[in-house]
Amino acid sequence: MSGTLARPDSGDDLYERATAHLDPPFAVVDLTAFDANAADLVRRASGVPIRVASKSLRCRYLIERALATPGYRGVMSYSLAEALWLHATGVSDDLLVAYPTADRAALRALAADATARPRITVTIDSADHLDFIDAVLGDGHPQIRVCLELDVSWLPLAHGPRVGTLRSPLRTPAQAARLAATILARPGFALAGVMGYEGQIAGLGDAPPGQPVRAALLRLIQARSAAELRERRAEAVRQIRALTPLEFVNGGGTGSLESTSGDTSVTELAAGSGLVGPTLFDAYSKLRPRPALLYALPVVRWPEPAVATLFSGGYVASGTATPDRLPSPFRPPGLRLTRTEGAGEVQTPVRGAAADRLRVGDRVWLRHAKGGELAERLTEYHLVEPDRVDTVTVPTYRGEGQCFG
Repeated sequence: MSGTLARPDSGDDLYERATAHLDPPFAVVDLTAFDANAADLVRRASGVPIRVASKSLRCRYLIERALATPGYRGVMSYSLAEALWLHATGVSDDLLVAYPTADRAALRALAADATARPRITVTIDSADHLDFIDAVLGDGHPQIRVCLELDVSWLPLAHGPRVGTLRSPLRTPAQAARLAATILARPGFALAGVMGYEGQIAGLGDAPPGQPVRAALLRLIQARSAAELRERRAEAVRQIRALTPLEFVNGGGTGSLESTSGDTSVTELAAGSGLVGPTLFDAYSKLRPRPALLYALPVVRWPEPAVATLFSGGYVASGTATPDRLPSPFRPPGLRLTRTEGAGEVQTPVRGAAADRLRVGDRVWLRHAKGGELAERLTEYHLVEPDRVDTVTVPTYRGEGQCFG
């Protein structure tokens, strides 16, 4: 194949026009798509406020843009160190750390910061977490706000495996109420809220392409799980509220806004990935967010007809080691990853008739499988809007020198 450096005319392509001055790899955020997704999440939430899940964005500009949209309130962070940083930089004064922490330095920083302490809530699901915090901070430590996490997975059989994520051990309302009572009796702690992430509904697409039987089974599981959870969560919240007022009850995720917003015990939702529309949401029947986050890789060679090799690109998502965690070629249409190499650290071959029309230096645009993990690979995002002929650049967490694990 010829190796000419001439790029085909793509003046009608917004992304190509806005980024013509850039050398890939790089990523763009389509702000028109981002804003449309933000509005659609609010519509699906039916009036229940949405807490922005920062791990699905990992870019302060995007978190702040979502928070500026009516219907959003507060941030759900994924580490205490991140929450402290987001508070210190003025992103939010309402931060829920959604996972238990064993970060001693961050706990000491929280205890020492009289401004941050009433604004940041850490999640626990065991008295062991209270013991750990006490051991780190010592007797008489300042009051730490905590959120109790419920197990909201589904158990179709009383003693069978759970359907959902392996998170909290607190399954029954009585177990949750007992821990709430323990928290209330411990000096140095205040119980602020309750949360539960129903991953079997919010994080599992119910319309996997080409799998109608699996799709039907998933919808049945999710419907039964939602019905069971509505009663169990409501009773847990009722028992805890009998002991103490709660500021919030958080639930849901991008994939479950409709069912979770219908649970009257829930006072707020959480969402983040739906703002940028990663490929995992292509397998959902109730939503189809617009692809707002894309990245470009350059063509560097052709090993055989109908195959073009791209530089780098092995941006594989976390979770199960299955094909749905791989990135997906987006533009030009008709390209796919090869089964033998997938997306590699130093090269990513793509197969399809469109490969024969590409030349050295042309871009292939891809979508990541998840929302925030691309930001761990790149230091900046380029913002694209229809009325601009270039891009505005904003840093990711990495670009600001932040890495929260």
